[in-house]
Amino acid sequence: MSLFKSASVVSLLTLLSRITGLMRELLIASTFGASAMTDAFNVAFRIPNLFRRLFGEGAFSQAFIPVLAASMAKQGDDATRLLIDHVATVLAWSLLLLSVVGVLGSGGLVWAMASGLQQDPRGYDVAVVMTRWMFPYIAFMSLVALGAGVLNTWKHFAVPAATPVLLNIAMIGAAWFGAPWFKTLGLEPIYALAGGVLLGGVLQLAVQWLALKQLHLQPRLSWRWTALRLAWADSGTKNILRLMGPALLGVSVAHLSMLINTQIASHLAPGSVSWITYADRLMEFPTAMLGVALGVVLMPQLAGARASNDAVRYSDMLDWGLRLVVVLSVPCAVALLVFPTPLVAVLYHYGAMTAFDVRQVTYALMGWGVGLVGLVALKVLAPGYYANQDTKTPVKVAVAVLVITQILNYLFLPLFAHAALTLSIGIGAMINALWLLIGLIMRGSYKPVPGWGKFVLRVLTACAVMGLFLMWANTSVDWVAMRAHSFKRIWLIALVLTGSAAIYFIALWATGMKLRQLVRR
Repeated sequence: MSLFKSASVVSLLTLLSRITGLMRELLIASTFGASAMTDAFNVAFRIPNLFRRLFGEGAFSQAFIPVLAASMAKQGDDATRLLIDHVATVLAWSLLLLSVVGVLGSGGLVWAMASGLQQDPRGYDVAVVMTRWMFPYIAFMSLVALGAGVLNTWKHFAVPAATPVLLNIAMIGAAWFGAPWFKTLGLEPIYALAGGVLLGGVLQLAVQWLALKQLHLQPRLSWRWTALRLAWADSGTKNILRLMGPALLGVSVAHLSMLINTQIASHLAPGSVSWITYADRLMEFPTAMLGVALGVVLMPQLAGARASNDAVRYSDMLDWGLRLVVVLSVPCAVALLVFPTPLVAVLYHYGAMTAFDVRQVTYALMGWGVGLVGLVALKVLAPGYYANQDTKTPVKVAVAVLVITQILNYLFLPLFAHAALTLSIGIGAMINALWLLIGLIMRGSYKPVPGWGKFVLRVLTACAVMGLFLMWANTSVDWVAMRAHSFKRIWLIALVLTGSAAIYFIALWATGMKLRQLVRR
């Protein structure tokens, strides 16, 4: 299967995941609105997600996949399967210890994440309880990350891309059926969401494990102390742990920025954490469909090219990925900047969500829009370093960008309130991506194929034409006032978005862009 077809499969399944994710957020927003309780859930959910991204999908995947790809290229399948068993054993022991510590220390974690929740003691207590419930989710999802790394290395991309849908379905069921049931029992209804998160983690791991079993790749875990010592002594395991150190620091720095922003938001107006979270969910739509899909497909391929010392293929894959990033993410960024209110209103303006909430989410979404291209490009550029087993350079860049982001927070917060937090991260992402790009070029790892000047000019011209159409659509309809006509509003935005996509690609064709040639390349 070609890189484009593989990326398309991942992107389509990610689209399904994001659609169900938006349905989940719409249901949560209409059921609970933006309040101290939703702030409590968002903080509690962010804590296990933070650790999952640190120890599971983040640092672990960045270290595990290059070593796994190198093992396949140089040592064969049998040695690679033994490496998987050893890594899984070490990971399982580590996750057990982490889960116990996390459950016992939930109160301190909530205070460190969002001490401002103490403005409403009830909300703070609810956040602590939900953190305890959801912390084991980290263990399930870290093992899911292990399985995804194995499947992606063997070029089975569909299951890892599809399993996030199960989390969304579990949470939708929890909000739809669990919340009313909890209310009849005299419990806080939002507790149902915590149960949905835990169920979603179990379902994802079960499906992933079945896929591994069909390929005879399921890890053989051992809880014997001697097996742990043997796994720990494996040279591949040691190499992964060596690479995880800088990678963990790099991922920690990236999420430390979000941690600081959550802490700041918790001290702003009630609902600020939720406004940023709702905008974040919408922004993840293009970043996941474009950046994550490309990153998932490119990572093992880049690692394989490096292991085979094929510098030309390595550089060409980076060039191809970056051109797709520009073609697809720039128009999305334009849409978030000139058409944000209709997007937020159509997705969230129901039930307990007010027009004021829509406006606040819109401001946060525009901040993300400023940095969307950088956020997507990072998913291609960072694997360029990780595939070369260089996890230190992205860390150094991330630390510098963290400092810049907090300086921007200090400057922007008095002007833009909660929207300053997303704007600062967006600008930081652009700086980060540019820094990594220059680094790859200067070290000679990436040699841009000629024609980038004309390519970018064509994309910008097409985006300008599309942006004028979206600006007209934004001002011609009172999207917030159409709340009572929800189906009409949905059909109308579907027509606008379809029309804008058609205008963009027709404009690209008119400028001489050969999209089919780009895809085939």
